[in-house]
Amino acid sequence: MVTSKIMSRIEAALSIPETWPTIRRYFVNTMFDSTFVMLGIIIAGAFNDAPNLRVVIATILTSAVALGISTGVSVFEAENLEQGRRMDEIEKAMLRSMEETHIGRSSRSSIYLIALVNFMAPIITGTVILAPFLLFPAAEINTAAWTAVGLAIALLFTTGFLMGRNGKRSPWIQAVRMALVGVGAFIICFYIESVVA
Repeated sequence: MVTSKIMSRIEAALSIPETWPTIRRYFVNTMFDSTFVMLGIIIAGAFNDAPNLRVVIATILTSAVALGISTGVSVFEAENLEQGRRMDEIEKAMLRSMEETHIGRSSRSSIYLIALVNFMAPIITGTVILAPFLLFPAAEINTAAWTAVGLAIALLFTTGFLMGRNGKRSPWIQAVRMALVGVGAFIICFYIESVVA
């Protein structure tokens, strides 16, 4: 009963033409931003003179949750305003309230779905990048860190591929570009950490 209700709300949300492109756009951007944040955490926490596995894990977890809440709430507020404006225009044209109509319910479902998906993007990123630190022994934190960096670059490659495919560009070129941006950012941040430390 609950599952069918959730599925019907998701279907209602996706019945609005703008929902899927908005989800895709926000999700890709959030994944991209989250990956760079995680790279910074790895560099500062795991590639220093006295790396602390517990601190690295805690920082990745808390940052992923904080980013999830931040993006989820900001996207919710932005979409609430945008779709509220759209509903006002429809109501003026129809000369009636659309609050309890299929369009009104679909609009509300769309807002929640878009916000939820974007809340999950940093959580997914954090989980992927956190995995090596949970799987490798504490003594091998350096190996875990390099593995996590590799996963972060792979996430950027995948994100770039999706951006290229959805933007009607060459997905492979876009993927390589995003991965190279990640490598460049890693080198710059790694240098900054070595100088500051």
